[in-house]
Formats: sequence, C-alpha cells, structure tokens
Amino acid sequence: MDTEKAREVIVGFIREKVREANAEGVVLGISGGIDSALAAYLAVEALGKDKVLGIHLPELNLTPAEDVLDATEVAHRLGIQFKTIDISGMLTAYLENMPDGDKATAHAKGNLKARIRMSVLYYHANLLNGIVVGTGNKTELLLGYFTKHGDGGVDILPIGDMYKTDVWELAASMGIPEAIITKAPSAGLWSGQTDEKELGITYKEVDRFLSLLLEGETTDVAKNTVGITKEQADSVMHRIKTNAHKLKTPQIADLGNLR
Repeated sequence: MDTEKAREVIVGFIREKVREANAEGVVLGISGGIDSALAAYLAVEALGKDKVLGIHLPELNLTPAEDVLDATEVAHRLGIQFKTIDISGMLTAYLENMPDGDKATAHAKGNLKARIRMSVLYYHANLLNGIVVGTGNKTELLLGYFTKHGDGGVDILPIGDMYKTDVWELAASMGIPEAIITKAPSAGLWSGQTDEKELGITYKEVDRFLSLLLEGETTDVAKNTVGITKEQADSVMHRIKTNAHKLKTPQIADLGNLR
C-alpha cells in the first residue's frame, strides 16, 4: 500500500464526514493499542487537536497498566482533550440490576463491556455535538472480530479499509511510539486475551489469506499460498460466514407486495 496516499485519503475522509454531519469535532476511544492510536493521529491531522476528544475506558484490575500509560502518552503527544473513565462501576451496576446477571459468561460480559464503552463515547459525542470515530481495521471487519453495537457502534471507520499489517506500516511512518506498534494486539475483554491467540492465526497470515480471497483466489489456493493449515483456513472462513451480519444494517421484512 502507498501509505502516504492512504494517509492523505483518510485525512480528507475525516474532514468531509465531520463537515457533512455539521459536527464540532470527534470523539474516539483510545485503548492504548495501535488501531486507536493511529485513528487519533489521523483525526488530529484532519481536524486539529482542539476538535478531538480521546477517552480511555479501562476496567479496574483487568486493563494492563501499560495500556493506561500508552493511551495517556498518545493523548499527551497529540495535545488533545483526554479523559480516563473506569467502566468497572457501570459494569457492576448492569450485572447487579439485570436478571441472571450473576450467570454472565466471559463472552456475554465481554460484549457488555464493549457496549458500555460505546455508550460512554456517544454520551460525550452528544455533549460536544461530535461524531464517534471507530478504530476497527479491515481485518477485524472482514472477520467480524468486533462487538456488534459495541466497538462496531460508530459513525465512521477511517482505517476500515486497511489490513492490520497496513496499520502497522502507516503507524510507523507517522511516528507512533514503538512500544504501541510492537505490543501484542488485544481487545482487553478478559485476562490474558490476545487477538492472534483467539484467532488461532497471525495477522500477517490472515491478512495475506484475506487479500487473496478478495482477489478471487479459491480457499485452497489461498491456503496453500500462505502456508496455513486447513483448520486455520476453515476457522477464518467460518468467521467470515457467521459474522457477515455485523456489517449489514438490520434486515427488514419486505411487505411491498401487500400494498
């Protein structure tokens, strides 16, 4: 990818979408990871630091201290408005007041955390007449590796057409701290979780596999070209199929013939 051209396109995209929405600026979650760091850098380049609010939303006793420090470092370097809001109390309130809240599985609780974070971002966007910038990349979107109405609940996705490996490349060219670039990607929804461990494949492998599929290659050809196992390829294809609904608007029953 021509990273400089991509940077130019994305910066223009952010400016245009903010203008179209007649918004005062943008709000985005800054997790301490590379995707949100890159989105923040691009937003500041597009709009200026005074029109970007970054919010770090850690969970007490779960979010690693390095993520808190890295999120703060990104905000400090950019000079943007920044808030840190612990979601622990909100999560506890949900579970204590929800029927069967004591039966929440790790999966259900993880998705709830993502949706709480989405609600906090939109609350602040409403206060500031801003729009919410998503930080999802193309790899995550194609795999459905995000929470519907959670981190997927956003207004725009500036880096949504960049594979994870593209994100690393552009981030390096923009001077994002090396510690953030080399950190193992994680959604941080439960202890010890990492993206590549959960996916069962590296981002380098899955990005190449996905790009070959989009170029029209068969699953077998893509699998053999990348050098992944049948189990890995099947797992990726299963994610693509079962999570396709996440990228679609809610389906509506068509009653047109009844009128």
